[in-house]
Amino acid sequence: QVQLVESGGGLVQAGGSLRLSCAASGSIFSVVAMAWYRQVPGKQRELVTLITSGGNTNYADSVKGRFTISRDNAKNTVYLQMNSLKPEDTAVYYCNADIVVRDSMKQFRYWGQGTQVTVSS
Repeated sequence: QVQLVESGGGLVQAGGSLRLSCAASGSIFSVVAMAWYRQVPGKQRELVTLITSGGNTNYADSVKGRFTISRDNAKNTVYLQMNSLKPEDTAVYYCNADIVVRDSMKQFRYWGQGTQVTVSS
């Protein structure tokens, strides 16, 4: 079994910073791409940023220049550094990862449980 466990959400004032972490554990052969999504009530989950196994990154226009994704391959962990936060960044943030499972050597997509980020004005 594979699990993604997120941490680091919370309440912050506009202009502040937060750092989210997401650690993958279990029967992992390799972790391919890792990503962060976010969702607000009544709206679809949207992709915020992703990072490939080679370190290539992509960002939503709304967070470019403010958010930075990184990963520690040795720890199977992805991070999201969020700076200059705005009230519109308020959402539940989810990580996901495309993981090759050790037993079957098949690739599956896994999701974290979500962590609330609230930015007050």
